Amino acid sequence: MFTKQNLSIFLIFFLLWQNGFAQQKRSLNHSDYDGWESLSSEKITKNGKFAGYQISPQDGDGRLEIFSTSSPGKKTVVYRSSGFSFTPDDAFAVGKILPQKDSVKLLKLQKKKGDDLPKDSLFLMNLASGQIEKLARVKSFAIPSEKGSWIAIQFEKEEDKKKEEADSTAKEEKPKKTDGTKLLVRTLDGRESWEFDRVKAFGFAPNGDFLQYTLAEEEKEDNAAVYLLDLATGQSRLIHEKMTTYSNLVFSPQSSYLSFIATDDSLKAKKPLHTLYVYDVKKKDLGIQLEKSGVKFPNGRISPDGSVRFSEDESRLFFGVADEYKAYAYESDTTILDEERVSLDIWGWQDEEIQPMQLKNKANEQKKTYMAVLDLNRLEVTQLATHEVDNVILENKINKDFALAWTDSPYRRSYSWDIQIGRDLYWVDFKTGNQTLIEKNASGFPRVSPAGKYVYWYDGRDSAWVAFDMASKAKINLTTAIPVPFYEELHDSPSLPGSYGSEGWIEGDAAILINDRYDIWKIDPINPSAAVNLTQGQGRSSLITFRREALKSDEQFIDPKETLILSAFHEKTKENGFFSTTYEGKSAPKPLLMSSHRYYGLTKAKESTQVLVRRSSYQDNPDVYLTDLSFKNLNKVSNLNPQQAGVKWGSVELVDYLANDGTPLQGLLFKPEGFDRSKKYPMMVYFYERNSDGLHNYRAPAPSRSTINIPFFVSNDYLVFVPDIKYELGLPGPSAFNCIIPGVQTVIAKGGVDTDNMAIQGQSWGGYQVAYLITQTNMFKAAGAGAPVVNMTSAYGGIRWGTGMSRMFQYEQTQSRIGGTLWEKPMYYLENSPLFMMDRVQTPVLIMHNDEDGAVPWYQGIEMFMAMKRLNKPAWLLQYNGEDHNLTQRKNAKDLSIRLSQFFDHYLKGAPAPLWMTEGLPAVEKGRTLKYELAD
Repeated sequence: MFTKQNLSIFLIFFLLWQNGFAQQKRSLNHSDYDGWESLSSEKITKNGKFAGYQISPQDGDGRLEIFSTSSPGKKTVVYRSSGFSFTPDDAFAVGKILPQKDSVKLLKLQKKKGDDLPKDSLFLMNLASGQIEKLARVKSFAIPSEKGSWIAIQFEKEEDKKKEEADSTAKEEKPKKTDGTKLLVRTLDGRESWEFDRVKAFGFAPNGDFLQYTLAEEEKEDNAAVYLLDLATGQSRLIHEKMTTYSNLVFSPQSSYLSFIATDDSLKAKKPLHTLYVYDVKKKDLGIQLEKSGVKFPNGRISPDGSVRFSEDESRLFFGVADEYKAYAYESDTTILDEERVSLDIWGWQDEEIQPMQLKNKANEQKKTYMAVLDLNRLEVTQLATHEVDNVILENKINKDFALAWTDSPYRRSYSWDIQIGRDLYWVDFKTGNQTLIEKNASGFPRVSPAGKYVYWYDGRDSAWVAFDMASKAKINLTTAIPVPFYEELHDSPSLPGSYGSEGWIEGDAAILINDRYDIWKIDPINPSAAVNLTQGQGRSSLITFRREALKSDEQFIDPKETLILSAFHEKTKENGFFSTTYEGKSAPKPLLMSSHRYYGLTKAKESTQVLVRRSSYQDNPDVYLTDLSFKNLNKVSNLNPQQAGVKWGSVELVDYLANDGTPLQGLLFKPEGFDRSKKYPMMVYFYERNSDGLHNYRAPAPSRSTINIPFFVSNDYLVFVPDIKYELGLPGPSAFNCIIPGVQTVIAKGGVDTDNMAIQGQSWGGYQVAYLITQTNMFKAAGAGAPVVNMTSAYGGIRWGTGMSRMFQYEQTQSRIGGTLWEKPMYYLENSPLFMMDRVQTPVLIMHNDEDGAVPWYQGIEMFMAMKRLNKPAWLLQYNGEDHNLTQRKNAKDLSIRLSQFFDHYLKGAPAPLWMTEGLPAVEKGRTLKYELAD
């Protein structure tokens, strides 16, 4: 009999067991990073019968998991797979298999290089039978993009064979050197196959009818060539031979033509002349050979650096021409030694771009091309791009008789301080090359509607969507009559606000779908005032952001008869999910799925209703789920990181609070496992603009590229608070204070915070705010500032070396939010610069600023460190050699993670300081020790 006494005993034992189980969980440590998995490349066959995804640890060997959607619990695993695809016939999965990472590392430690290291393999998996075929030493492979049951496999060079000792006197003929290797072309089932030697490049026609391949030259022989393999007959045709290089081989959409560019000039020639060839596949005729003389560009030549594309109807071939190479006497003077040549940069005030931008873009400028078109019926060339209007925009599928063209050259000189310069818009006729002006100094990035009736764009200056009617040549304001804003409502910088984007056009250009902050509008350009709110205003009234899910990867226009699937995000609760409605807009959207998760990566099978979708929360890995468009049954098919169950993970809470000016804001409070408000926990505060929408984002334990890893600190019994920040123009520092401090105070009032042990950390713009805050308050016991701007006056005129741009735009228009020049608003620059208040700082600081930072001048970190050193205040500067704004090398990220945790553990938990903090790391010990050891 189960009495109350027995029940009490049972509950006591249950609680003891539960507490014991909780105690068995451990905190994350730095060794956990490498094995933590992420998922990518989820794919589903067109018929929806099979799906797969790639799982990769942060460092180590990954795997591919493939399953039948009818029995998703049964998976076929391909270990060390990389870059897989399903074949167009839905019959096979194909991809590479990488060498075992530990084996490669061991060989590298033995100083093995190049050909002595293991090579990639290839796998072919028959989806119906599950059988897997593997081929070794594979260099590359290809399958047709649209249809066909073929694969082409290029192998690595054959391994050197040891000479037979039996015939030591025999002279063996040395093989001639060539860049080419063996190519195997075969059916996926292996029933038919062909082999070709010394192949350099190859590619299928999209419809899988043909394969082109190029033979490489052999040593001392001029025998490079282009061949065409007819996959229906197995016959291989010689198309052309005996050129130095062949490039840009492109099939027309229906395989009627094969085009390529070739030259017989030396590879070292400074001005090689190229010829454009067009081979008629059906007529077996290389009838079109376009040389320099056929180009309609002044002093122009055919360029191998431009893209080559056919129109959808195969009547036109688009290609690039370039200016003739210009020879200079000084450059070609052979009487001057290299050490005698002058090397300098001249910065001219009249230049469109400043010298650092020119140098950054030099390689692209040297390969600059101007688009031209060859009419394959009339055999006439029309020049489309010119020196004056040099940008022509071709669509994914070229099915119109015109294209957009634009230039920003008249306004380019202002780009160093105005990144929202205008552009002159034109449409260019493919038959005549005539350029017709659409608008001067337009604000926005134009596109052409699918049926070609309109050119449309978002005009930032008018905060409106506009269209240009190609028939009437009239400009239409699409959104002015709609009583809601279409600009970003939370925009808080001195630049023009952006838009919420558009969702595409209804078939026949009958209407365009445009987003406001919450809802989607269907707007007929002929009658914009009759716009229809497809989501019935439910988004704005409910604070739900609706966005259309594009379910077709190759969609050109929207079929209005289809169901409209919407993603949905609640602005306040952060719930996420999917709704459905119609393109008529006569009824409110119907909820299909809404929960406290993040949903993303919706992938639909082309020929069925099966879909894959990712779902995550802070506790739940972003696993793949299988469902259909009803979203009624979500079947979890992947299982990332089962080891997380044994780790203290914690939770996240949404915090509502008011900024000092009364603005409602939100923040994220990450809490340790078993959080008890009656206890006191050290707290880290991290910030960067607004982050609260990421409530349900999964955050993987990973080495720090610049900022604290939230799961690591939470697992190690820290609270981590991430507040949102709203900015007032001209007051970035005070704005940060007015939003961050009230947020911290709100969290403190909730309980559980050890107010004597709180710290702040941020990177870049967050690093600036850290530097500013510690000049305004002593409430934080330690601070970490990555790449901080501390002196806006010295940073203002500097260069962002990653782009070559002047930093002026950042202060006048974007993130720094000053809203004027240094000479217009000098006090704003001074009062927002922490350097001039550094004597107020009482907080120990760990700074990271790297010597190849391309975004924030490295000397900013030095200025902060030297001020702290001069003032005899505790500060350390971590400078990773050769690293950019955020760390890119994993070894350095691991190092930073260790130092961040040691620094904050020392100040917030009373842990012993490591030797690098107490003794430093003298230059003579650099590379010999890391000094992680803790001081006695």
